[in-house]
Amino acid sequence: MSSATLISSLYVFALAAFLGYQVISRVPPLLHTPLMSATNAISGISLVGSIVTAGAHYNTVSTVLGFVAVVCSTTNVVGGFVITDRMLRMFKRKPAPKKKQ
Repeated sequence: MSSATLISSLYVFALAAFLGYQVISRVPPLLHTPLMSATNAISGISLVGSIVTAGAHYNTVSTVLGFVAVVCSTTNVVGGFVITDRMLRMFKRKPAPKKKQ
């Protein structure tokens, strides 16, 4: 990888991190649950990419890093769905107690 490619990649990463922080910090609390669902979808895409990277067999380093990415992405997806489910359960109405006759 040339130094120009590395610098441009770091520039894109820094810009994406800054933009992501700005977008997430301005989200109203009412939209957090739908945003979590969208984030889980994006994490699913990164999981597929990490599986492809792990299975490509370019070299040992890419396989190991791909496996680490698969583990991290899977943890992120599962944790995101657990948190989203918990948040949605908070908004469900509890059944009214039945009246005695």
